[in-house]
Amino acid sequence: MFKRLVLALLVLVVVGVVGIAVLAYRPALDPVTPPARTTFAAELVAKGEMLAGAGYCATCHTAPGGQRYAGGYAMTTGFGTIWSTNITPDPETGIGRWSEAAFRRALHEGVARDGSHLFPVFPYQHFNQVDDADISALYAYFMTRDPVSAPARKPDMAFPLNVRALQAGWKLLYFRDGAYGPITGKSAQWNRGAYLAEGLAHCSACHSPRNALGAEQLDAHRYTGAVVDNWYAPPLDRSNPAPLRWSEDELYAYLRHGATPLHGVAAGAMAEVVNGLRKLPDDDLRAIAVYFAERAGAVDDAASTAALARALSTSAQAAQPAGDPGARLFASACASCHYNRAPQPQTERPELGLNSAVTAADPSTLIQVILHGVSIDDGLPGVMMPGFAHALDDEEIATLAAWLRRTRSEQPPWPDLPRTVAALRAAKAPRLTAAQP
Repeated sequence: MFKRLVLALLVLVVVGVVGIAVLAYRPALDPVTPPARTTFAAELVAKGEMLAGAGYCATCHTAPGGQRYAGGYAMTTGFGTIWSTNITPDPETGIGRWSEAAFRRALHEGVARDGSHLFPVFPYQHFNQVDDADISALYAYFMTRDPVSAPARKPDMAFPLNVRALQAGWKLLYFRDGAYGPITGKSAQWNRGAYLAEGLAHCSACHSPRNALGAEQLDAHRYTGAVVDNWYAPPLDRSNPAPLRWSEDELYAYLRHGATPLHGVAAGAMAEVVNGLRKLPDDDLRAIAVYFAERAGAVDDAASTAALARALSTSAQAAQPAGDPGARLFASACASCHYNRAPQPQTERPELGLNSAVTAADPSTLIQVILHGVSIDDGLPGVMMPGFAHALDDEEIATLAAWLRRTRSEQPPWPDLPRTVAALRAAKAPRLTAAQP
């Protein structure tokens, strides 16, 4: 009886392995001779550069201090650390021997030239919505970059999570196949915004929570906010707790300039996104704004006026030191810059009573900005905020954050702030924005 059970178990294992192998099999595509730069028209390369910026490809494919697009950027997941790969046209360690068909398959199906499955930290579940014309432009751009020799680093993941063939099962569960198709009943402008936001820009990859297997949660959970690389990506739907709803004009200004007077400044990973999206023409940025303005919901002018008045009134009242420790810290470290008078706040001195970092469900972004500041390359170019990691200890930063939450929002207190500050201080500092070409 025991031998029969063992035999049955072995048969099941063999059948399972064969089944996985059949499910996962993808043929290798023939290598090509790296094409000469002159193969690609200048206008196609220029379009590819714009699209690569919109997809902020350099953000993930450039290690801090490393060569652009040479990979090596560490992406920490719940399953281990995965390092991005070299996408320069180096023939040995990059994509120099990839045909355009192999490049397209990687974006559309998450499969490398050699037939191996890519881990979903590469957002092929969004890139599969990018049309062939845009993929041709991206291919032209990357194949005309300077080749860099940079071998890939193996993922630091425990067995069997590091087995690429198992990604076929993940795809079976979560991969949404097919190019983007216009939504009936929506304007051409809205559809253009949706194509860019859901495809190349993959906005929901950061702004949507994920399940236990690392897949984006869909339906009612999409765009409800998530923590990414120790920053909080706020909701992009009606659940956003910002005092003022994001209007189309505010969204456009934020994407074009990196800051607005009514919502604040892009920082951290979002600053890199904005720096990339700036390469798009105004019509495309406006289309993205139209798409997300609908998700955010209609703006109530009366409610917005009242919220703005409250924020500016509080800003004026808190200009002087008070007995509260948080108020004293604000007066000594923050008030000289974060102080506004009616009728409108100034973009260069963000009004914290309107800022999403203060009203967010998670304090990570506010704490990161207090710790590390905002560089001159983030948000508004040339305007910066110093970090206070060396000037304030964990308890002081927690006290300041709690005071801002209490006085600048109507949201409940954040729990266990000192512990959160200590964890974020111990984590790696925010990466610098990838150097521009």
